[in-house]
Amino acid sequence: MKYIYSLIVSCFIWCANVEAQIQTVTFDVVQNTINAGVPLPSEEPFYIRGLLPEGIAMVKVKVLRQGKSPNSANEYTWKTPFNYEVNNYELFISDPLRSGDNYSLEFSFYQRADEDQVQALKDALRQNLRGYVRSNLGVTRRGITVLSSDKEMIENLNLIVREGTSYYLHFINKEWPGFSDIVVQKLKQKNDLKMKNARFNILGKNKDNVDDDRAVYGDQYINELTQLIEAEVDQFLSFDMLSLVDVREMENYPTEKKQLTLPLNVGYGGIAFNTDFNNLDSDTGPYVGLSLPLGNRTFRRFLGNASISTGIFLINMENSAGDTVSGPVVGRPIYAGLGYTIFRIIRFNAGAALTSTSGVNSNADIAIHPFVGFSLEFNLWLGFNNKNR
Repeated sequence: MKYIYSLIVSCFIWCANVEAQIQTVTFDVVQNTINAGVPLPSEEPFYIRGLLPEGIAMVKVKVLRQGKSPNSANEYTWKTPFNYEVNNYELFISDPLRSGDNYSLEFSFYQRADEDQVQALKDALRQNLRGYVRSNLGVTRRGITVLSSDKEMIENLNLIVREGTSYYLHFINKEWPGFSDIVVQKLKQKNDLKMKNARFNILGKNKDNVDDDRAVYGDQYINELTQLIEAEVDQFLSFDMLSLVDVREMENYPTEKKQLTLPLNVGYGGIAFNTDFNNLDSDTGPYVGLSLPLGNRTFRRFLGNASISTGIFLINMENSAGDTVSGPVVGRPIYAGLGYTIFRIIRFNAGAALTSTSGVNSNADIAIHPFVGFSLEFNLWLGFNNKNR
């Protein structure tokens, strides 16, 4: 019995050490290779580490499973820690990759944008935004004419900003939030303009040329709208900006194919020889067995922790009548049932045990009784020589 308990404790320590290991792979930006050509780790988180090119302040990587929509890609970001000088970057890939699948990886490298770059970006956005507004708003005798709805205009204005800044990022990774409600309300204001009142709203008005007054009045509104739009864009671009300088891509890169495993259980459980709780007849003992998981624990946590288990008790038992309780075929009680893993390696099992009873007071030879137990579970790999750890 001491040997069995020592084995259980040793298994617990071994499994805890295995769970604590996190692999690290290297991306070589010069050779454009990752992990020295070896498949990427699967079904567990890992780090991607690489040398930091001179002047680079942020590194991003997108990981996309082959055949999936680009919108489903996972994105990870590393940026320089304050003003510390570092030579390496490290990205933690927290979402495990699937065994035996192919993935595409896209590495993006950003450096801090200088004042000239930011100013050129502002000027380009102003020109595009101003041109869009003026191409959609016109002035007539009756008011402001529009070619698009307010909603469509706001969407297109936001699209111009997003596409114009697609090669830039904030150091704090802040995305363009869209134009504010102030811009939306200013855009709606055109519906309330009374062009007949233009002569009363223009300084230096010319009473002899009402059409000119209306044109100035409408143009004033359009200028106010564009100035408000440009001010919000300038405010967004006033923060520390990063510019994209290089992109490295790797298509259809494989992941390691996990070896087949046999979940081995070593535990202690009990068998109830009757169901009368007032006069319960039971016995306990150590057992070993195997489990068949109902799913992959990495991706389907509930089903992955649940399994169908079967095995044998290591010793025979004894009922309250003094009869020996063993089992058919192997001479030991055999159990089968459902199990569920908690804390990664501790498994609770419940089901039924097949027993055979022999003795002077025995009433039955072979019977099925309820069984419960707790065990430690660890994976027994098939093909140890191929296991890359």
